[in-house]
Amino acid sequence: MSTSQRRRLPAAAPPARHVSRPPGVPARLDRLSPTPLWAQLAQHLRQQLAGNEFGDRLPTEKQLTRTYGVSRHTVRAALRELEDDGLVVRRAGSGTQVAAQRLEQPLQGLYRLAHTFREQAGDERSELVARATVPAGRVGERLGLPADARLVAIERLRFAGGEPIAVDRSWLPLSVGKPLLAADLRHGSLYDLLAEHAGVRVTGGWERIWPVNPSPEERRLLRLARPHAALAIERLALAGELRIEWRETRIRGDRFCLRAEWDASPRHE
Repeated sequence: MSTSQRRRLPAAAPPARHVSRPPGVPARLDRLSPTPLWAQLAQHLRQQLAGNEFGDRLPTEKQLTRTYGVSRHTVRAALRELEDDGLVVRRAGSGTQVAAQRLEQPLQGLYRLAHTFREQAGDERSELVARATVPAGRVGERLGLPADARLVAIERLRFAGGEPIAVDRSWLPLSVGKPLLAADLRHGSLYDLLAEHAGVRVTGGWERIWPVNPSPEERRLLRLARPHAALAIERLALAGELRIEWRETRIRGDRFCLRAEWDASPRHE
């Protein structure tokens, strides 16, 4: 048997009474590989996370150090990699927790975050951050109104599965949004509430999306750890030809993604 063949033999199984080794995790890393030990460890842990073998919490740094026979520095580097990828969340005093599944929003016409959160996370709610009538200012042009027109401004912190996911800031012409000044905004879509309280239905619009580094206040509201980015969304909603809402949203990049679908029909070639 060659040296390389001997090297591939699996390590002897630990005694049955040994419980620090997570089930299914190889106990040794390849120290002759050019891949750093921390990267190998991160990959091993990714595989276990994909198989949901840890439940909601990873073993402690001390357990991983003992299981893999590496330094705590190596373990921390691997966990930092997983955290940067949005797979785990590390909190002082709470250990390393498995990150919640990303919510996925298909990009097929008008969508409502409240519906997406309810379908994929099981629940949704909003906390009202601010609600007032304000001068149109810079938003007036977006809505086709003069700067001194009055708008209804609403800021909500949106939750899914008990976690803050998005900060929504909406501006509506006073003639459209006035009924929302007294409406219960704790649950549901703003558009559903507009239809219910104002008799106004959204029929079209547009939006654009790009990644941003959120402000410290937005990070605080969203409980978004560094270095994760957020997605910025700008949206103009229409009811026929009438511009009824300008919206600016910050949504957590570690908990939310967008999915576009297409077909191979000739018009797309």
